[in-house]
Amino acid sequence: MSEPTRNSAASAALAAVVGVLIILCVAASEARASQRDLTQISIEELLDVEVYSASKTVQKTTKAPASVTIVTASDIRKFGYRTLADMLRSVRGFYITYDRTYHYVGVRGFARPGDYNTRILLLLDGVRLNENVFDQAFIGNDFPVDIDLIDRVEVIRGPGSSLYGSNAFFAVINVITRRAKDFGGVEVSGEAGSHETYRARLSYGDHFANNAEAVFSGSHFDSRGNRRLYFSEFDEPGQNNGIAEGLDSEKTARAFAKLSFSGFTLLAVYSRWQKETPTAAWGAVFNKEILSMEEHALLDLKYETTLAGDLSLMWRVNYNQHPYHSHTPYDYAEPGGPPLLVTNNDLSRSRWWGTELQLNRRLFGRHDIVAGAEYRDNIQQDMKNYDIEVYTLSRSNSRIWAVYMQDQFNILDNLVLNAGIRYDHYSTVGSTANPRIALIYSPFGQTTFKLLYGTAFRSPDAYELHYEAMGYRINPSLKPEKIRTYELVWEQQIGDSVRGTAAVFSNKIEDLITLTTDPDDFLVFRNVATVEAEGIELGLEGKWESGLTGRISYTFQETKDRDTGNILTNSPRHLAKINVSIPLLREKIFLGLEEQYAGKRKTLRGLDAKASYVTNATLFSQRLVHNLEASVSVYNLFDFRYGDPGSEEHVQDIIQQDGRSFRFKATYRF
Repeated sequence: MSEPTRNSAASAALAAVVGVLIILCVAASEARASQRDLTQISIEELLDVEVYSASKTVQKTTKAPASVTIVTASDIRKFGYRTLADMLRSVRGFYITYDRTYHYVGVRGFARPGDYNTRILLLLDGVRLNENVFDQAFIGNDFPVDIDLIDRVEVIRGPGSSLYGSNAFFAVINVITRRAKDFGGVEVSGEAGSHETYRARLSYGDHFANNAEAVFSGSHFDSRGNRRLYFSEFDEPGQNNGIAEGLDSEKTARAFAKLSFSGFTLLAVYSRWQKETPTAAWGAVFNKEILSMEEHALLDLKYETTLAGDLSLMWRVNYNQHPYHSHTPYDYAEPGGPPLLVTNNDLSRSRWWGTELQLNRRLFGRHDIVAGAEYRDNIQQDMKNYDIEVYTLSRSNSRIWAVYMQDQFNILDNLVLNAGIRYDHYSTVGSTANPRIALIYSPFGQTTFKLLYGTAFRSPDAYELHYEAMGYRINPSLKPEKIRTYELVWEQQIGDSVRGTAAVFSNKIEDLITLTTDPDDFLVFRNVATVEAEGIELGLEGKWESGLTGRISYTFQETKDRDTGNILTNSPRHLAKINVSIPLLREKIFLGLEEQYAGKRKTLRGLDAKASYVTNATLFSQRLVHNLEASVSVYNLFDFRYGDPGSEEHVQDIIQQDGRSFRFKATYRF
């Protein structure tokens, strides 16, 4: 039996076992129904939780003008998630590509080569995290906050430019951090895993008699990575027979503070990340160190208060900076001559500050109004690329201002119209206005239909406009890209413990910005032809009184170039996911199982990266020992061998991913 067949059979067997366990646990929970603790929150409330990011106001997910998924701190612990990328990989309609430097998120069949997650907007407690040179959203170990500090992640599908402006193209992802009450003192955590991977964290959080709260945390992550990575494209004696040795290490240091008092919240974040790249990308010398280093510093001050009547006000001001530096070795030898190794340096320096004022008020008993204004000053958007000569030296800055308004009109008790629009003005590309309209109808108490329409835009970033180095050319005629989305969502409560979701969507993208290769073999960003994407998503989520929880989803999507009819690269037609957390000892020991399937994906060379079946398992315990949590996780349990499509800068058409790995983790609260 071949390896793919053997792994497929193993995955199918595991799915069958999981199904049997679910049935047994459901039966057990029904048998214990009479023992229910009435002080616990209801199952229906657990399924229909509150969300903020969809409308910039707190509301039930069934009332939100979008299809929403929430990943909680409990999910993080029980499924052993190590990064934001791990979490998003489990979300319906999302998939992840890893090129052994950065993690990239695909949404509803769309993930373009050369895109640094610019088509999702990443927020931290409502503060924009996409930096201002590459517009990059960091979702791996480069995410600036330790994953243990996350309370929940709100994933809002669809265009969000009517509230958030550029980059809210396919989704808005708001990472909401824990409050002081979630700590209640000192918390220490440590972990160790495959590839000599270690992480340590020390946190303190508490609230005080004057209603002040404080959270402080510091953490360090260090991994040597995969020590021997084989790339067949470099398999020759002069290049170590295609083996990159000791070139996959990664380190992250993070500091975090959040202080709250009398309506004010001060958030401070600092992170430093460095990663070796073993793929010899950008034409570098193989089996030599390519090192990337990034820092992120954020300071945000927010004030919230209720004014006269039911008028509430939110004002915030923040400052960010993000320096980046990479070292890449090249061989500048003359043909037939001895090697001449030269280190190329690629740098960017980005600084920006912004402010936002938002007002919320209920009018005439049926209108919930959100109105606001935002200003962002990109003080510094500099890039430099040099070695023995300077190839890129770009110094620029820009400004953005915007106003927005949204009205949630409760036409009837079971019929809501949500309509909003935002006007943005960019000093670089001019102005744009983007609306969103949602009609939300609940004909029955447990049934909700959402008819959604919206547009979003993404302005070309400084990197796409101004970067010119070895192998790159600039394209000064780049224009913003725009998306128009139609979506129908059906959300259905099934009994007391299960909620189902079905969504049909259609996206039309115009003037898509893509990294391409021109006839002279230079990389250049262009506005390519119109892209259309259509698909359907199905999902079930269940929470039972026994402590059993589970999610299952399937997505069919087809994303293609409208002019040629060709399916886009890195776009799987099928995604299927199963997550189940089984209480082995009630409220004390849980077994978390994940099965993730992604269909085959077309590569840049017209080949196929085969479909992948990845199984993860986590055994998690709490309360066995007072104040101690412990877990052991095995990732890619059946050691399935698969690869992700490469980008234009890679020699590799398909980049192989890690096989089986493990992690031990313990957290103690004083």
